[in-house]
Amino acid sequence: MAAYLVSDVTVKDTAAFETYRTRAAASIAQYGGRYLVRGGSIEALEGSWAPRTIIVVELADLDQARAWYRSPEYASALAVRDEALSRNLILVDGISAR
Repeated sequence: MAAYLVSDVTVKDTAAFETYRTRAAASIAQYGGRYLVRGGSIEALEGSWAPRTIIVVELADLDQARAWYRSPEYASALAVRDEALSRNLILVDGISAR
């Protein structure tokens, strides 16, 4: 069953963010992930949540998502994360196809 990483990102340093984004994207691809949402316009319909940038990544399952997050490939992106951005990141289990 697919798993989804949902990230609410605020860019702190544009150059560092490009480094982070490039490294993260390469590691996501290496672990079989794909972007479903990568920025784009946001329209608030209810509540007070006001994210600037939303990113949604699909991976094969929770185990694969956790393996990616803990991987040495993603660690290279994490090395510049704090300089590049602040964020909230959650991992969500998908639903099985019927």
